[in-house]
Order: sequence, then C-alpha cells, then structure tokens
Amino acid sequence: MKTCILVINCGSSSLKFAVIDALTRQAHLTGLAERLNDASASLTFRQGETRDTRPLEDGTHAGALHALIGLLEQAGLLPQIAAIGHRVVHGGEHFQASVLIDEAVIAQIEKCAKLAPLHNPAHLIGIRTALECFPGLPQAATFDTAFHQTMPEHAYYYAVPMALYREHGVRRYGFHGTSYRYVSQEAARILDKPPQEASFVCAHLGNGASVAAIRQGKSVDTTMGLTPLEGLVMGTRSGDVDPGLFGHLANECGMTAQEINDLLNKRSGLLGLSGLSSDCRELEQAAAEGHEGARIALEKFCYRLAKHLAGQLVAAGPIDALLFTGGIGENSAWVRARAVAWLEHFGFRVDASANAVCVRGQGGFIHAEGSTPILVINTNEELMIALDAAALAGVL
Repeated sequence: MKTCILVINCGSSSLKFAVIDALTRQAHLTGLAERLNDASASLTFRQGETRDTRPLEDGTHAGALHALIGLLEQAGLLPQIAAIGHRVVHGGEHFQASVLIDEAVIAQIEKCAKLAPLHNPAHLIGIRTALECFPGLPQAATFDTAFHQTMPEHAYYYAVPMALYREHGVRRYGFHGTSYRYVSQEAARILDKPPQEASFVCAHLGNGASVAAIRQGKSVDTTMGLTPLEGLVMGTRSGDVDPGLFGHLANECGMTAQEINDLLNKRSGLLGLSGLSSDCRELEQAAAEGHEGARIALEKFCYRLAKHLAGQLVAAGPIDALLFTGGIGENSAWVRARAVAWLEHFGFRVDASANAVCVRGQGGFIHAEGSTPILVINTNEELMIALDAAALAGVL
C-alpha cells in the first residue's frame, strides 16, 4: 500500500517540498528550489544524512517539479507517492477545511488571489504544474485561513460599511492556521487533554508573525486580518499602524497606494526600525554589541507581542498554556523572556534555565513555578498537510 505524501509549498520564486509517510509520520525527503525564474536557480534537498545542492537547468516552477521527479525516482520514492498536498495561503470564506483539488477548487483559489496577490498566484502555478506532472494522483489543498473560519462575527468584522464585506469580502481572515492547528493539538497531547477541551494563546513568530486565541480547540481570534500585514511587528511588515498613515503619506510624501503597500510590507518591521536587518538573530547580536537601532527594533517587537498576547487572553478565556512556535518562537530565548516579562502581572513567568534550553529543535515547558504553563513547540505544517491529503485520498 502506498503511504507517502508529497507536500508542495509553492512561492513566487521558490518551491518547498517534503515526502512524508502518512503512517509513520517520518519525512523521507525534504528540500527547497529557490531563486526560480533566475539564472541562479538551484535545488537543495536532504535525504537522511545526505544533503546536496545542484543548479536547475530549467529554473521555472515546472522545471523545479521535473527535477523533483528525478530526485524521487533516484531515491526510489516515486512509486510510493499516494497523493500530493499543497499549501494555499488564502481560501477566503469558501474553505473551512482541506479539500481535494478539482476545477471548481482552482476557480475559488483564483477568486481569492486578489486577497493574497503574492501567494495564491504562486500556489496556482504549483498546483497546475503538479497536475500535469502527476496525472492521476489525488491532490489536495490545505488553507492557512481555514482554521480561523470558526472566529465569531465580533472577531472577524471590521468597523467599516457592511457593503464592503458583502460585496468585496472585506473582513478579518487570519493566517498561520495550519501551524496553529498542529501546535494546539500537540500541546493538548502533551497536557493529556482532548484537543476539543484545551484552550491556548499561541504566538507563531517568524519573518511573518501572529498570535491566535484557541478556545476548546477552535480559533476564536487572531492578529492577522484581511491580509498578513495586520497585527504584530514582523521581519519587514509594520503590523498595526494608524490607518490615517496612508492618507498622510499620500498627501505629505506624494506616495501612491502601491508604494505605501510596498513600504509597509517590505521595508518596515524589524528591518525598518533597525535600519540593519529583518533577521532576529542578527539583531540580537547587534543589540548586544550596542547597536541602538537593533535594540529599539527588538524592544518594539517584544512590546507589541506582549500587548497582543494579553489581548488574545480576552478571546481565549482561561487557558491551559501559553504557546510559542515558529522560527523565532522556537529559537529565541531572549524574545520569549522579554515578551513574557511584560505579562508577569497576568500570572506568567519564565524559568531562565528551562527557557535557555529550548532552542535548535528542543521544545518543552519554560515557565517558572507558580506560573501559568508556557510551552515551546516545534511546528510541523508539512505533516498537517500530508495527513490532510492522506485522509482525503483514502490513505488513512
């Protein structure tokens, strides 16, 4: 019986992939094709202890997938592929769970492209190419927005004319849902509670960052909104700003809507505040060496994070644990400690020794005695996508 699932996460200039056995949950092959549509396009992969990088003669998405097929044949994995799972950022209100892909699903993903113009078009390239390269294999889509479709109206409406919602879909959708689904289920397992009885506030911190309130296994609020720009300070995204800033920049600086959008998405956040880097690791080192911009950026990042963590406690109600995940959430003991320090009067305190250990793949409890539990959990979105695809394809 075939039990392996090929997971594809297609970006505008990259294609991340993994081959995961849905029964054992083990990854047999992982990799990344990057700098696609450029002369320097390359494919990096890892299988067991073997890691290799090779140039791509055809640096398109189709070329990357054909190269991946060659890797699968070489590794003897191609005959074991039972289905393909695709990550899709935006599913709008139409998708509340993962689905098998057909023309109607593709049409809906296209319809949502205006809400995620940097993501959904790239996903569609990956889906269409995979359908051509793997004819006959069941293929499924897992949506970052689906987990948040349980948010109540008071959480997802914006206070703007309702016609904008009814006619243009202007509402809060939320993202990182696949990660939140995995992490909340894993936290419930660790705490020995049924997922549907467990409540958490969870911070997914990376170049993109958000916080979600999960009450009895369901998302009831999150910090990202119509787009991934809302909420926390991020690597290059501003997060929350006064909406009046748009008119101010247009009037005072003569900036167009596209220029303002690029400024807030690509040149703000940690990068904009520090004037140095969007990488938290570089900023922590620079701040320790006295770089004022890095210090300001990190302090703002942690302060905004703490404010949103506190805010999501309103939605979540009494929680079983505070959760950290994502590249920064899993690896920056400093960020975790600084953010939680702002929350001491809410009953959260970090144990410095336990916190210091939880880096480079090591998860676990990091709270001090008497504190509400605080957990670091390594997310695994690829596994969730693989399990969804396997279930829809009848593998599980």
